[in-house]
Amino acid sequence: MNHIVAAVQMISSPTVEENIATARRLVTQAAQGGAKLVLLPEYWAIMGVHDSDKVKVAEPLGQGPIQDFMSGLARELKIWLIGGTLPLASDEADKVINTTLVYNPDGEHASRYDKIHLFGFSKGTESYNESKTIVPGKNLGVFEAPFGKVGMSVCYDLRFPELFRAMGPVSLIVLPAAFTYTTGMAHWEILLRARAIENQCYVLAAAQGGIHPNGRRTWGHSMLIDPWGTVKSVLAEGEGVVQGEIDLEYMEGVRDSLPALKHRTM
Repeated sequence: MNHIVAAVQMISSPTVEENIATARRLVTQAAQGGAKLVLLPEYWAIMGVHDSDKVKVAEPLGQGPIQDFMSGLARELKIWLIGGTLPLASDEADKVINTTLVYNPDGEHASRYDKIHLFGFSKGTESYNESKTIVPGKNLGVFEAPFGKVGMSVCYDLRFPELFRAMGPVSLIVLPAAFTYTTGMAHWEILLRARAIENQCYVLAAAQGGIHPNGRRTWGHSMLIDPWGTVKSVLAEGEGVVQGEIDLEYMEGVRDSLPALKHRTM
């Protein structure tokens, strides 16, 4: 049995209500296309004019319009909905936790992952420092989907292969992201394909993809990659949906013919 999964690509704005409306439209489109698991991008609910804008809309775990929307939509569409990232309230003043929440087809909160690695980049006039407004996570995020174990990661995590090794064998890695145009053009696809090849699993990446109202340009190229490292579906830029099948028989065939996971020595 094959399982259809989908990644939603957005160009999120500073307005939560606008982004919720866009997410509803695109997630519904994915579900109508047969997807039973749908992934939203990082910062899907808000890409503020200033980094601090997300602090103002941060929600406590278990309540708030962003979480209510995700829970309700998962239940309405009878899908697994992985909520990219949203800002959760933290214990530190003026900082949030950049959190992925998972909802099952009954709309129940099923799992959580807080982004561990915080992005920092400076070149010329382009500069980012997520640690100014985000508290890093500490724990791995995995959950059981109908087709096997799913490992969770977010954006900059992609550059740290030890995180994915620590998950153990998984059927699918999900990676919501807001990769910059500069770093995305250079490294995005090659890193995603590397994670799929070395872990012999599917990788589903949901990206921000375009020029945002705050002036930031994100790389896009949401994609699904199979365990051999082949890109099965991709959307370069703009809003939309990428989807494809998780074929467990194919994955096991890759692992049987090239048993690299069994050959590990460290």
